[in-house]
Amino acid sequence: MAETTIVLYLFKRLHQLGIRSVHGVPGDYNLVALDNLGDAGLNWVGNCNELNAGYAADGYARIKGISALITTFGVGELSALAAVAGSYSERVPVVHIVGTPSTISQRQGALLHHTLGNGDFSVFANMSRNISSLLVNLNDPTTAARDIDRALRECYVSAQPIYIALPTDMVLRKISAQGLETPINMELLENDPHVERDVIENITKMVYAANNAIILVDSCAIRHRVIDEVHDLIDKSQLPAFATPMSKGAIDETNPRFGGVYVGSVSRPDVKEAVECADLIISIGALKSDFNSGGFTYHTSRKSTIELHSDHTKIGYATYPGITMKPVLQKLLSSLDFHKIRHTDSAKSAPPVLKNEEAEKSDSQAITHSWFWPHIGNWLQENDVVITETGTANFGIIETRFPKGVTAISQVLWGSIGYSVGACQGAALAIKESDPSRRVILFVGDGSFQLTGNEVSTMIRHGLKPILVIINNEGYTIERMIHGEDAEYNDIQPWKHTKLLETFGAKEGEYSNHVVKTREDVDNLFKKGNEFSKADKIQLVELFMPKLDAPRALKITGKMSEKLNAKTE
Repeated sequence: MAETTIVLYLFKRLHQLGIRSVHGVPGDYNLVALDNLGDAGLNWVGNCNELNAGYAADGYARIKGISALITTFGVGELSALAAVAGSYSERVPVVHIVGTPSTISQRQGALLHHTLGNGDFSVFANMSRNISSLLVNLNDPTTAARDIDRALRECYVSAQPIYIALPTDMVLRKISAQGLETPINMELLENDPHVERDVIENITKMVYAANNAIILVDSCAIRHRVIDEVHDLIDKSQLPAFATPMSKGAIDETNPRFGGVYVGSVSRPDVKEAVECADLIISIGALKSDFNSGGFTYHTSRKSTIELHSDHTKIGYATYPGITMKPVLQKLLSSLDFHKIRHTDSAKSAPPVLKNEEAEKSDSQAITHSWFWPHIGNWLQENDVVITETGTANFGIIETRFPKGVTAISQVLWGSIGYSVGACQGAALAIKESDPSRRVILFVGDGSFQLTGNEVSTMIRHGLKPILVIINNEGYTIERMIHGEDAEYNDIQPWKHTKLLETFGAKEGEYSNHVVKTREDVDNLFKKGNEFSKADKIQLVELFMPKLDAPRALKITGKMSEKLNAKTE
């Protein structure tokens, strides 16, 4: 019987899942494992630190569907936990592999470096337990292959991180290679047919009875891979469809049935009215966090809502545990008589145009959020990848109309500042591996950039070519909108951003810098067909905005957050 090693079995399984690059930082408990990456067809990224590596793995997974992160025991893995927790929160499948001390040292309770000095080698894994869908320790060669397959399936199906501990003395232990001949079964478990039949029947009755039904798509529709079914449902039903901030880009925004982004009371008035006046809402993959729901201001009726989730279904006040949305959607698509669905007159010809009201009434050259975000949509092109940072960019992008096929990456729920720079590196690497013709564009504030800006060095190292738009507005504007407009703690030390690409080692002719201070500058730079727009090298744009200017949605949500934070009862 053919044999392999535990580490090669693991790495070859990652390769079978479509992973080609592994993020992380080397440490003495993972070095021998790293020696084997090439033999499995995997490339090593080598990030500036583990936190950046975790953010990058998150961004890579949002493009490729799954990713891998390798850290070392204790100091390395703990440095990555804020990023892994974000992936858990936002439902992103990341395989976190931790090189640990040998099983011999662990049994002896040896006083090793990177430990707490108390002989407890489980303490760090336990810290990851609540931010991992599954935790396995590859300390037994007789079960290692089975544990790897079980963990990888869980990561993919749950769309959340898993934790794999790999002791140094287990890395090269021999095991059977037979399992590698059969792909891991990633199929979902079937719904209970009797309960599912009842669910389909009840949904069908509500859809046929509705006079003004709409579809509301949220982030878990993306994470649990039902976007194809969603598009089919929109096209066949011809019902108006709306996204949320976390699902921005999930719906083709050039589709005549696309109605806009619903954010509760923070929505544009026409969107708010269309959603809240509907007599039936088909909600797919909802994740009603505060920033995703306009500060919990959905004004919709539970009685008139069908909620499809990855692990349950709700119809009005009834809940059906274990009835998952993918098979339900597939059966609805094959069983519904779409001629029986009633329609309103709205959204029949083309998506509503996002009016740039400020541009129409102001002669100012200042680049404000209300002017910039609707404006930049005219420059974006099909299949772009747009990454926005927690802060003004996340809220501003709501007002941008996307061309077809744009992928949006953000972190609305976890909201860790600095996330987007690492995520940009991971997404850009995934794009380089899969479709280099796609542009990758990052919008990040100057405050957030200071947390993880050194990851631009990794982008340069791997020949990645994103467009990095740094919004220079003198600090933490999202915090200013919540509390402390002029507080010193929301200020930062100004950086010379246009010196950074050179400082990080970009070679002459392989990068460019641009400074944008006026609306005329924006129009001149963000012009379709020019050299800048070709995105054939890494480019940095320093874009100046007023210190206290913010997108409309952030101004409203910031005040809601301040009131919520101040509540005492």
